[in-house]
Amino acid sequence: MKNGFFGKIFGTGKESTRDIAKKRLQFALIYDKLEVSDEILEALQKDIVDVISKYFEIDKSSLKLDIERQDDLSALVLNTPILSAKRKFG
Repeated sequence: MKNGFFGKIFGTGKESTRDIAKKRLQFALIYDKLEVSDEILEALQKDIVDVISKYFEIDKSSLKLDIERQDDLSALVLNTPILSAKRKFG
């Protein structure tokens, strides 16, 4: 069952070295095409985390920011476990 529905949502756990290398190459190619530097991605991630943290308690250690590409479209995808909603924000 882990490799099915839940595996797609939560990941299968351990990626092979080949899969990790392939993903890194894909990201490098996407970043080059979009001309996005590491500094911009880090700043963007910090800003997104700051905004989300106003409203939710999140697991920042499990946060994952990716750029996914399909055809001619790129999507920014942020995955992080939400621990709870905040009653007060600000």
